[in-house]
Amino acid sequence: MRALYREHARPLYGMVLHLVGGDRQRAEDVVQETLVRAWRHLDRLDTDRNSLRPWLATVARRIVIDDRRGRSARPREVPDGELERLPAEDELDRVLRLMTLTDALDSLSETHRGAITETYLRGRTATEAAAVLGVPPGTVRSRLYYALRALRLALEERGVTP
Repeated sequence: MRALYREHARPLYGMVLHLVGGDRQRAEDVVQETLVRAWRHLDRLDTDRNSLRPWLATVARRIVIDDRRGRSARPREVPDGELERLPAEDELDRVLRLMTLTDALDSLSETHRGAITETYLRGRTATEAAAVLGVPPGTVRSRLYYALRALRLALEERGVTP
């Protein structure tokens, strides 16, 4: 295998470098894959220099062609560097915000918490919330006004500012 590498790697690399448009890393990968395939089939190869080099060139060319076909069939891959620059939501930060909000909601009176829960958390209108809570719609609006003021104060006490 070492003799195979010594004798054929450099000429094969030159040919492959041309095929991959000067991409040295890709050329090295193709040469390595070609030699690995030769090593796997060493028992079936004719080690005569005149017949081995064309076989290696054909295998390398097919690897390059297969790679091009594969890239055209798949969406373009995004390099890791670009992904690392994207802001990622911190799960711990989200949990802490939810815990703070839950604690602040728990500090409200039952009537205020019910008004906020029905309108903001369950997405109901004041009229729909009034039907669920069993009070007039004006009462829901009034409770909601005072509940939001109390919630803002409770959040400020916990260090959350709007």
